[in-house]
Amino acid sequence: MASPSRPGLDAAELATVLGEFTRRSIRLPATEKRSFTTLSVLHTLAHKGPMRLTTLKASEQITQPAITQLVSRLEREGLVERQPDPEDGRAVLVRVTPAGAQIVRTRYEDRVRRFSQLIEALTPEERRTIGVALPALARMAALMDTER
Repeated sequence: MASPSRPGLDAAELATVLGEFTRRSIRLPATEKRSFTTLSVLHTLAHKGPMRLTTLKASEQITQPAITQLVSRLEREGLVERQPDPEDGRAVLVRVTPAGAQIVRTRYEDRVRRFSQLIEALTPEERRTIGVALPALARMAALMDTER
């Protein structure tokens, strides 16, 4: 039900539905089995490019020791690498390797396959409704990035 101040869209209902959708979509069967934090770090680096540990820590909302430990493990696994920051010789940037980027691509392809199956189970009207909502959801996602 919509709130009086925002006709047509209830923020609590949106939070509930998107929360449940996110929880379930994260757990879709996948070829690459990795922790959510690992996948999030790889996705962030693959889509936003190399970044300092402090920036990555803030993006992923985890502690400095946790991000340092995670990046060290991913580096040992060949999924990320550290390189000197060209703007500050004392700092390093973390970047995703081709192997790490492949994990991100594989997870995306797995998700597209599963969503395609789920879309087939929807009615034509449900498919149209979701299609119409996608630009607004994309805009909300972009607005979330500007609030950091």
